[in-house]
Amino acid sequence: MKRTTDQLLERLLEARLHDPFRYLGAHRSGQGWVVRAFNPDAARAWIETATGWSAPLSGDRGVFEFRSPEAPPRPWRVRFDEDSRSRESFDPYAFPPEISEHDLFLFNAGRLTQAWRTLGALPMVREEVPGTRFAVWAPNAERVSVVGDFNRWDGRRHPMASRGISGVWELFIPGVAPGALYKFEIRSRATGELLIKTDPYGHAFETRPRTAAIVAGDGFQWTDGAWLEARGQADWLHAPVNIYEVHPGSWRRHSDGRTYSYRELAESLIPYVADMGYTHIELLPITEHPLDESWGYQTTGYFAATSRFGSTDDLRAVIDAAHAAGIGVILDWVPGHFPLDDWALQRFDGTALYEHEDPKMGVHQDWGTHVFNYGRTEVRSFLLSSANYWLSEFHFDGLRVDAVAAMLYLDYSRKEGEWIPNRFGGRENLEAIDFLRELNTMVHGEFPGALTYAEESTAWPMVSRPAYLGGLGFSMKWNMGWMHDTLTYFNKDPVHRRFHHDQLTFSQMYAYTENFVLPLSHDEVVHGKGSLFGKMPGDEWQKVANVRLLATYQLTSPGKKLNFMGNELGQRSEWRARGEAEWYLLAQERHAGLQRLVRDLNNLYRTLPALHDLDFEPDGFRWIDCHDADQSVLSYIRRARDGSHVVVVLNFTPIVRGPYRIGVPSAGEYTEILNSDSTFYGGSNIGNAGKLRTTPKPWMNQPHSLELTLPPLGALVLKP
Repeated sequence: MKRTTDQLLERLLEARLHDPFRYLGAHRSGQGWVVRAFNPDAARAWIETATGWSAPLSGDRGVFEFRSPEAPPRPWRVRFDEDSRSRESFDPYAFPPEISEHDLFLFNAGRLTQAWRTLGALPMVREEVPGTRFAVWAPNAERVSVVGDFNRWDGRRHPMASRGISGVWELFIPGVAPGALYKFEIRSRATGELLIKTDPYGHAFETRPRTAAIVAGDGFQWTDGAWLEARGQADWLHAPVNIYEVHPGSWRRHSDGRTYSYRELAESLIPYVADMGYTHIELLPITEHPLDESWGYQTTGYFAATSRFGSTDDLRAVIDAAHAAGIGVILDWVPGHFPLDDWALQRFDGTALYEHEDPKMGVHQDWGTHVFNYGRTEVRSFLLSSANYWLSEFHFDGLRVDAVAAMLYLDYSRKEGEWIPNRFGGRENLEAIDFLRELNTMVHGEFPGALTYAEESTAWPMVSRPAYLGGLGFSMKWNMGWMHDTLTYFNKDPVHRRFHHDQLTFSQMYAYTENFVLPLSHDEVVHGKGSLFGKMPGDEWQKVANVRLLATYQLTSPGKKLNFMGNELGQRSEWRARGEAEWYLLAQERHAGLQRLVRDLNNLYRTLPALHDLDFEPDGFRWIDCHDADQSVLSYIRRARDGSHVVVVLNFTPIVRGPYRIGVPSAGEYTEILNSDSTFYGGSNIGNAGKLRTTPKPWMNQPHSLELTLPPLGALVLKP
């Protein structure tokens, strides 16, 4: 017994003890008890007994022993003399580990979808003593300690208890309150390295470039119960979804260059989005990340809102305010890869824990990041819990999942010989497929009305079909084909567009194979691609007219909508993450007119069922004429389930066309409810004076027809 005790002491002093509760704390000794406390910086110590404080104890290398025939009162306090000061606290080793074996089993099985309630730093009260319970997964560690501003960042002071084969380490530290800074010090069994790592489950972090986690409290009072209840009952398939994509750091900036805080965004962004008629805001990743230039796509804190813009409760205030204004909020979420920073997830316990050991599986060459090991069950618990956390703790209304194609294919952006086939010899990442199905099943099962959006750029089938039918289970998929074809077409000089007419019509060949979102996102206005305005041919007038035409084409085409901030302004320069949107352009009438057009289009899309009711069904769309390539004109009908309809006519040349006859499905008057060439929108005001009457002349397989004047680079929306 003496030898065992001596061995435990030596391992404690060497900072290698994996089970400090075997040595520290209260233990039976002969007919009595011994209490051991440890503080390598203390000269003397006292232990609280039933009759008061003990006599001063002298320690050998910081270990203090108190012997008594009776057990000490639980929990007991200790007092240490440090630097001529006495410090008094409850002993952490009076509180044995408490995480249940059931939770550990679920975590190891990949089925603990609220793991942030088990791992990380959780303020709590145990036996009427406030403190924080720390827990971390590091299965290949020899020893793990909590280090922080409460223990001089000394890994000897608070060694954690190993929870056996679960790989989890745990320790409750009394007196550590929200606001405390901490990390984990890990001695790797595999390499012998001493690693200082931030908390994978941390709920808050210091402002860059500092990387410590912060113990976070939770006192936010939500007021959006009615919103969440209504969301759960909504028929999103037939509802308008029009998303305003926002990078919080560059939507607006103060005159001195400072970014807006979360609270300032709540005060300015929410009213703007409501006034413009969007239904949702999508935030580029606000999960904590070290590098501004990554825009959040190289995440290090999967359970933490970035501290750049304020506190976690400040972000909650943005979402609460959006819900009060009738606006949903979507989080851009990045489960496909993570950065190589040594202080974060990379080789967390000295081994490839979250990533793959083999770089043919584990390194994403395009982005210089690690690929998650989706086959590891604890990694699945981690990622599923991250998604669950944002939806439950922050009330996000959906997740846009980044880079799904990179997750699905083992050979994504890899050459021959640079990837490892799956067990069937194929290129599909089977573990990632299973993970995505689990993710979507969880979201749709546990969060009524919350939606998932896949950024998936290949022809993978059934991305937005239920997992139980063999699909991936997403609610919607970004239509990258539509985006690419449309922008390629608009980039053409109008004199050549007649030869590329199929780029506008081809998308109808597959438009209803998925629940599509039509995206004009941040990816299309950065990295040398130019702004939407900059992509357009022609002189100043034609560029703005083309952007107006593009906006009308997008908002009247079948599919839900997404636009990046600044698109509505006709921003001239491509997006700069260190600047702000070009609000100054609104002083120019053409750009102000474009913004007015987008506002009116958004409100038409929201209020006219014909423009959104059947976005995902072929009954909601019918060509009037898709063959007029020579004149570069398209015309089509959008229809709702109740039979109501609108007619859309688009002229993709700067030539006025008229009289131009189109067929229509009903007789009587049609009203020109929108003309993108109106002077109100900065156009030349060529149109049809509001109302038109049909003639009984069949045309284009329709029983009636109208004669129109088509404005140059203009669009008309007609309503019977």
